[in-house]
Amino acid sequence: MSDLLDPSQQLGKPAVVEPGSLLAILGGGQLGRMMAMAARTMGYRVRVMDPEPLCPASFVVDETIVGRWDDVAAARRLAAGAGAVTLEIEQIGVDALTEVAHLAPLRPGVEPIRIIQDKTLQKVWLAENGFPVGAFRVVRTEAELQNAVSALGKRVFLKIGRGGYDGRGQARIGLDADATEEAVAAAWQSIGALPAVAEQALDLDYEISVMAARNPSGEVRSYPPARNHHENQILAWSVLPAGIPAALEARAEALAADIIARLGIEGLLCVEMFVTRQGELLVNELAPRPHNSYHQSERACVTSQFEQAVRAACNLPLGDTSLLVPAAIVNLLGDVWLGSAGEPNFAAALAVPGVRLHLYEKHTPRVGRKMGHLSATGATADEALERVLEAKKRL
Repeated sequence: MSDLLDPSQQLGKPAVVEPGSLLAILGGGQLGRMMAMAARTMGYRVRVMDPEPLCPASFVVDETIVGRWDDVAAARRLAAGAGAVTLEIEQIGVDALTEVAHLAPLRPGVEPIRIIQDKTLQKVWLAENGFPVGAFRVVRTEAELQNAVSALGKRVFLKIGRGGYDGRGQARIGLDADATEEAVAAAWQSIGALPAVAEQALDLDYEISVMAARNPSGEVRSYPPARNHHENQILAWSVLPAGIPAALEARAEALAADIIARLGIEGLLCVEMFVTRQGELLVNELAPRPHNSYHQSERACVTSQFEQAVRAACNLPLGDTSLLVPAAIVNLLGDVWLGSAGEPNFAAALAVPGVRLHLYEKHTPRVGRKMGHLSATGATADEALERVLEAKKRL
């Protein structure tokens, strides 16, 4: 174990990173911004690393280190003097992560991130560890993809191993037209002819996610499941509670808690899940960080996901994840700005009872780019969702 660790850590008792210490975050996007805001509320100083000097988090932190995700020197500067280092994006180079771990406690840890950041490794790890997943094949060549499509019933989602998110790096095969050899070849080229996961299309009923947290002392807590709706492979809205049977809710929470413990993550893990029309509960993907589908936890739960991320990274007792009030969020993509004559009509949206506005200080709207979100509470989940969707319409 590194000599740089606190003596209590060397004895197997991870130290608490007390408020007033420096918390470092790999990534300065909207998730880093909201995590930093929670950390500031708790009295921590915050430093982030991001390729963009004016990233969303830069406006609310003490210091921004500018560096690419694989920049070892920048990662070294980020970690210097930090009580703990966490992250808001998993696509950090393994060498940079390793360097950070030599200088400060890195949470979630190098090995869990190495597995999760590559969907080919992630999916195999889930299957080999006995977690329920749909039928899939890892493919590294066009010939392997041709064989996989035939084996998986000629209706397949193809997902690039590294770097894809919000629908990027994905292709649909056999869902919109026949899965001909030419269509498969085109799909392979569209993702850059890179290692990928071919997943059999499922007969889905709906999608949920469960956020779990684990601190270095081994305490684990799961949030109630959120119900999610995607459009063009991007989350459109999410609502808590999910409104699913209690038995299924308990299974989903237990599954997330089991996965985070098995991976040994110290921090957050969002487990995205599919529920099929046959009642199967299957793991889709893992995200070792705060997640878009739990933004409403700021309003719905005793402890928001962002405060929980700080507590887990700093080895504080985890917060209560109980639901206080139903809440929902709707994402505001760059399309909202591009489709209006000027700024969206935020005043009209905020006239809807229970609605709040959350903007990320991104100044260049682009199609599909997450610029912010609206949140709403209600007496029921349906009312919260109706309010937030009505507010978005008024923009």
